[in-house]
Amino acid sequence: MVIPVHDENPVHRRPVVTWLFLLVNVVVFLTGPVVAGALGAAGPDQLCGQDAYYRHWGAIPEELLSSEQLPVTTTGEGREVPGGVACASERPDYTKVPEVSVLTAMFLHGGWLHLLGNMLFLWVFGNNIEDRLGRLRFAAFYIGCGYVATYAYAVLNVGSQETLVGASGAIAGVLGAYLVRFPRAKVTSLVPFLLFLPVRLPAWLVLGMWFVIQWLYAQGTGVAAQADVAYVAHVAGFAAGFALALLGLGRRPPPPTWPGYPYDPYAPRDPYRR
Repeated sequence: MVIPVHDENPVHRRPVVTWLFLLVNVVVFLTGPVVAGALGAAGPDQLCGQDAYYRHWGAIPEELLSSEQLPVTTTGEGREVPGGVACASERPDYTKVPEVSVLTAMFLHGGWLHLLGNMLFLWVFGNNIEDRLGRLRFAAFYIGCGYVATYAYAVLNVGSQETLVGASGAIAGVLGAYLVRFPRAKVTSLVPFLLFLPVRLPAWLVLGMWFVIQWLYAQGTGVAAQADVAYVAHVAGFAAGFALALLGLGRRPPPPTWPGYPYDPYAPRDPYRR
């Protein structure tokens, strides 16, 4: 797999919504229990507190399909046991709306790599999709793809009480739309097996490879399939964004509303210009 770091695909207007999503994700993470735990010793209470936090604000398949909150949940109290930590459970002292938890889960991340990986993809590809859709439609598109991804995972994992967090389902929808709208855009990517040397590749190759890898892992293929990653949600989110783009969402280019933008990338090129 390659790591995209930049695309050669100019926009007409500032991607305000993309920046806002980036900011909210980072702020929520920095103020959450993962960072707080990293500043001190991660004891049993700290680890159980993190689990309780994610179960409160994250999406749980069994809750989503039943539309009811689980009767018991993890508390912030824990103790060490052979092989790990045991957390206490009790009836929650809050009311959780499962449908809303899908939205809150999109802004939670389980660690630094989880956050930075998602934000990198959103930074590289989100601005162009927002440019095509407009700010409000992009926000609705992003959240809608996140909902499709989360519920698809829940339907395929009936009865699961695992907690789902992360923006990857919504961002996968952005990647699917980008593949339809800008397949030939050049994407500068780092290639691990070439010692992370940067290479310019077409978007169809970068995103096509990404989707194939996610699909294979979703089928249980490869070592990474054992990781704690909801690959099915990635596949479903990508398919939702791809389908919406094929149906015409974002087909027309936006007007050049960015004052002072140096040129219009959609205007016919001057044949004498080199």
